[in-house]
Amino acid sequence: MLYLHDVWVNWFEGEENGYNICPFYEWRKDDKIELLGQVPVVKINSCLYQYIENQLMDLPAVLLSEVYQKSFIRKNHERVKLEYCFIVTDGCEILAVDTIGYNIPIRKSKLVPRHEQMVYEMVKKESIFLEEWTLQEEHGKKEYHILSPSPDTMNGLTRRERRLKQLMFMALDQLHTMKNTAEIRYWYTEWSPGVYQNIQHDTFEIVWNKLYNDVKYSWSVQHENFCKHLIKGQPLFEKMWELEQREKTGSS
Repeated sequence: MLYLHDVWVNWFEGEENGYNICPFYEWRKDDKIELLGQVPVVKINSCLYQYIENQLMDLPAVLLSEVYQKSFIRKNHERVKLEYCFIVTDGCEILAVDTIGYNIPIRKSKLVPRHEQMVYEMVKKESIFLEEWTLQEEHGKKEYHILSPSPDTMNGLTRRERRLKQLMFMALDQLHTMKNTAEIRYWYTEWSPGVYQNIQHDTFEIVWNKLYNDVKYSWSVQHENFCKHLIKGQPLFEKMWELEQREKTGSS
């Protein structure tokens, strides 16, 4: 068993999409960084790696058995064992995982560049654990939707942009639940004034889908302004918006 010591992690909890597990250069000063005293390192195939990074489903029992209580953190000068905490890599990508005692990868983190390089060096000549593992039907095919967007809708975006885009999607999903035809026509016209005449006889679903398809790719000043207006008057969404604006101010 390979081990990495004194490892800095920035846990992202309950994330089912790898693009929300931020790389080191996107870590923020108010993130809660944790120091792991010891973590086992396991080399796995790319199929299993993608499953772990992009799902919240049961991990292979043999993998959990392999890493059981082999990691620890230090608290008050004492070693506290963690049940299932480990680092996995397919030789190209690296991910730290902590199940907090469950069988699914609840907490996930990328590593700092120095530790990533150490892992790459460690596993160069290492054989692949569970080399024959494949995605079985019972694991379920990954499905994306407006509240769990596909990676191609998030490609090239910064952490802040991803957060704002997901906020916009949450507001659009709320509009879909309300099914107010006049309101969705208003918002589509807000996004694209030129469509006003063309959508006056369209049903709610048609207009909503047109708007969603127009805004779901990329991110721009237009997207940001649209999101700001869309969430106005909704305290929870406005709070999420303010958090990202503070981050923008703090990093500028």
